[in-house]
Amino acid sequence: MNRAEREAAARRIMERVPPRVPPELYGDVVRRGARSLRRRRVARRLLWLLLCAACVAFLVWAMMARPWVEPPSQTTPPYTGW
Repeated sequence: MNRAEREAAARRIMERVPPRVPPELYGDVVRRGARSLRRRRVARRLLWLLLCAACVAFLVWAMMARPWVEPPSQTTPPYTGW
């Protein structure tokens, strides 16, 4: 089969009437698609909620621990001049 014959065969296949989908199959597909979209939406919302909770927890920790403040020294400097 040469190239022209293969192209003609491919065109014949593509020009045929598309296969009919059984009606009960269509309903199942729509239901599964809706369920998949719902699950994806819930998962996305949970991830955003988790991210926001982590940000709030970090901010609360930072305000309480104050990691930017230098800790007080453990020893006292020598006192001279008395």
